[in-house]
Amino acid sequence: MNINDPEGGALDGGLNVTLTIRLLMHGKEVGSIIGKKGETVKKMREESGARINISDGSSPERIVTITGASEVIFKAFAMIAEKFEEDINACMINSTVTSKPPVTLRLVFPASQCGSLIGKGGSKIKEIRETTGAQVQVAGDLLPDSTERAVTVSGTPHAITQCVRHICTVMLESPPKGATIPYRPKPSPAGAHSVMQQQHPSAAFAMPGQYAIPHQDVWKHKCIRVLMS
Repeated sequence: MNINDPEGGALDGGLNVTLTIRLLMHGKEVGSIIGKKGETVKKMREESGARINISDGSSPERIVTITGASEVIFKAFAMIAEKFEEDINACMINSTVTSKPPVTLRLVFPASQCGSLIGKGGSKIKEIRETTGAQVQVAGDLLPDSTERAVTVSGTPHAITQCVRHICTVMLESPPKGATIPYRPKPSPAGAHSVMQQQHPSAAFAMPGQYAIPHQDVWKHKCIRVLMS
C-alpha cells in the first residue's frame, strides 16, 4: 500500500489520504469485474471514483490495483465484494450446495507490515476478526520473487469492507520498512498450479477457530459443472 499526502486526523475520522491497494485475483474473477465489453469495471470506476487498473492477462493470476482517497477505496471494495456475492448467488440457484460460501478477496501487502497486522500473539488480527465478523489470514510465505505477502479476507461484503478499513488503519500506522519488491504474476507453464493454489492453509497465520476458506473461483467451477450436466 502506497500512501500520499497523509494529512489530517485518524482514518476513521475521514482522513484525506490517497491509498493504493493491490488485490490478487484469478482470471475468472477479473473477468467478472471487467464485465461484458468492460461495462462493469467502468461502472465501478464512475460510481466509486477510484482508479482501478488490471494487470495484463497472460498469467492465471492478475493484480488489480485500486487507487483513491480512503472513502473512495472503501466504496470500490464494497462494489467488488457485492459483485462477487452476486456471482455466488447466481451459482446457488442451480447448485445442490446448501451452505452459501463467503466472498473472498486477497490483498497484497509488504511483508514488513504484516507483523503489525497480526499483532503481538495474534492480538490485532483477532481484534479485527471479532470487530468486523470477517475471517482474516496472513500467508506465512512471501509471494514468489517479491517481498510481499497475501492477506486473505472472507465474509459478507459489509464485513469485508469494514475489515479493509481496519487493515488500512494498521498499515497507515506502520509504514513498510526498506524497499518493497512487488509481486508480479508470471505466465505459468501448461499444467502448473497458480500461487494461490499452491499456498496451503497451513502456511497461513490463523487464529484458533479460523478455518480455510474455499476460494469462490474453485466453487464456481463446481457450479459450471452442475449447469453443464
